[in-house]
Amino acid sequence: MSRKLFAEALGTFVLVIFGCGAAVLMGDKIGMHGIAMAFGIGVIAAAYGLGAISGAHLNPAVTIGMVSSGRMPMAEAVGYMLAQIIGAIIAAGALWVIASGTAGYDIAVNGLGQNGYGPGYLGEYSLGAALIFEFVMTFVFVTVILGATSSAAPAGFAGLAIGLTLAGIHLVGINVTGVSVNPARSMGPALFVGGRALADLWVFIVAPLAGGVLAGVVYASGLTRPDAD
Repeated sequence: MSRKLFAEALGTFVLVIFGCGAAVLMGDKIGMHGIAMAFGIGVIAAAYGLGAISGAHLNPAVTIGMVSSGRMPMAEAVGYMLAQIIGAIIAAGALWVIASGTAGYDIAVNGLGQNGYGPGYLGEYSLGAALIFEFVMTFVFVTVILGATSSAAPAGFAGLAIGLTLAGIHLVGINVTGVSVNPARSMGPALFVGGRALADLWVFIVAPLAGGVLAGVVYASGLTRPDAD
């Protein structure tokens, strides 16, 4: 179990340092398309590098979806989720140190790739839009993960399918919320940035977890399970 938890923490670290790092360190050069690909590549790297150890959930919404689908016991899931949060916090801290190495960086101004919504945040979408986007896209994301990792799915392609799906979700929604679909990914930057990022954090915990639970329930019902009778 310790190897699994380490793999989840390290994998989540990779996801956050790739994705949020692209936004903070290279966002003005690669734009939203580049940031979207960085998040997708982060998942692909962690999935193929660490997935054989822990399954590379990298995301509490994915883990809770595994629980509600009947593919993981809650007792094990708690450890996974704590490890993911720790990995994300360490990644955000490392990113802060790196970003601070250049003149003119101010965490209050430049941030750490934190999620948000409303006036002053990217497309200035409403709270309702943010909640719906995060819920729907997490449902889609976890549905893809459950299907791609099922015994009936083609072997060896799960990591690629999952990474490309996450990149696609970012291409659709960076301007809405910065895209979370992952409470751990949101917690790490928000804890360091504080202020509004921390106040808005509940959105990026509640909506993704709800979307993940629903995806698992639908999968368990057989509607999205490839091997269902």
